[in-house]
Amino acid sequence: MTDTDRIVHIVDDDEGIRQSIGFMLRKAGHFVKTYTSGTEFLAVVDREMRGCILLDVRMPGIDGLEVQDRLSSHGIALPVIMLTGHGDVTLAVRAIKAGALEFLEKPFERAALLAAIDAAFKHAARDKRDHVASADAVVRLAALTPRERDVLDGMVLGRPNKLIAFDLGIATRTVEVHRANLMDKVHARSLSDVLRIAFAAGLGEAA
Repeated sequence: MTDTDRIVHIVDDDEGIRQSIGFMLRKAGHFVKTYTSGTEFLAVVDREMRGCILLDVRMPGIDGLEVQDRLSSHGIALPVIMLTGHGDVTLAVRAIKAGALEFLEKPFERAALLAAIDAAFKHAARDKRDHVASADAVVRLAALTPRERDVLDGMVLGRPNKLIAFDLGIATRTVEVHRANLMDKVHARSLSDVLRIAFAAGLGEAA
């Protein structure tokens, strides 16, 4: 993970909180950026931004839950740790359901915050690997002919060659040829390899 991946974005209207958390995280070796409001953060965030977000729930104007909703609606998947000075279970549930990784109540222990941030970075790294795997799978499948995609669709559904042949109105031997060709094109050595690639590309999700 690069330095830019390990930036912590602190979004809180309380200057004291921004300074104290920022000092603590910098001392722990993290890179820190601070924002005085949800509006300020939303003005600069984009899909290329890296790191994780410490997001205060209760802020004037756009609150933390609204910031979280807007990030989601724009396809920005930065891991979020919600911060609040109020023991509000309802807010915690809403934040977690909306995708927040953690919900910390102020004042929180240093160890709890650092553990939550570490978990957020690990989550981001997994997401990045999954995205790369997904993009690679899509590129591989783009090399298939329409008929090879039809055969692959049958394989994803768990259908044997004979049933795929029946569904497509072709000979079983023809299915076997298409199957061998598509496995070669996507660089798969086994059925398991083919299925992993297909699932990474999003095939079979509706099922």
